[in-house]
Amino acid sequence: MEITFTEEKIFTQKDIQQLFLSVGWVSGQYPKRLYKALKNSSTVLTAWDNNHLIGLIRVLDDSELVAYIHYVLISPQYQGLGIASKMLTLIKEKYKNYLYIELMPEESKNAKFYQKNGFSIMSDGVAMQLCNFNNKQ
Repeated sequence: MEITFTEEKIFTQKDIQQLFLSVGWVSGQYPKRLYKALKNSSTVLTAWDNNHLIGLIRVLDDSELVAYIHYVLISPQYQGLGIASKMLTLIKEKYKNYLYIELMPEESKNAKFYQKNGFSIMSDGVAMQLCNFNNKQ
């Protein structure tokens, strides 16, 4: 198995939908919107096993100061192989001159993974969200 990585946005709507649904993310239920959002993102780093999309990191940035990692996901059958860590290393290198690279793990259980990859918990940070997906298609 040889995993390749690219920032080229060569994925299809079907590729994206399958990946997001494989990890149970609600975004996969909105494939057109998800595809458009990714195509318009600052950086989308993808991982491929041949022509099969197996992982993705999405970054939104302001071009100078802050890069915000919004998604980090790996297809379940590829989890635990170091792919997400490799992708984070590539993103940290790309954004090494920014003042901040930030992220918000959706689940607190994932914090240890990010700490292992050089991130630290903000001493006074609080995650906040306004959820609009229940009635929008």
